[in-house]
Amino acid sequence: MPKFTELDDHVALAGQLAEGGGPVTLVNILRVAPEDVDQLLLAWSTDAAALKNQPGFISTQLYRGIAGSSTFLNHAVWESTDHYRAARLDDGARAAARELYPDSLVATPHLFRKQAVPGICVA
Repeated sequence: MPKFTELDDHVALAGQLAEGGGPVTLVNILRVAPEDVDQLLLAWSTDAAALKNQPGFISTQLYRGIAGSSTFLNHAVWESTDHYRAARLDDGARAAARELYPDSLVATPHLFRKQAVPGICVA
């Protein structure tokens, strides 16, 4: 069974899901055993295909660490926390993928919003 860890020692994903507003970006670090990379890619693509059909979904992109890394970063954008929460809790939409994720998976999901920094970037 996959394991979930928190990215922030002070703010858990559950607490983030209680906050409304949007848009939000999910960043999820996915680590698997090297021999489970193909299984992770199958599970992630199945999951992403189901999530693409959910209300509020904007986009997703999967990144892989270089030099043979078996660490991935999923970057997904949602219209709001409410939309992401509803999609995350929709067992029907994600049931097929849930069974495909390898047992070696350690997932570290966290939600973000753009942060303005004067003279550098806008929110």
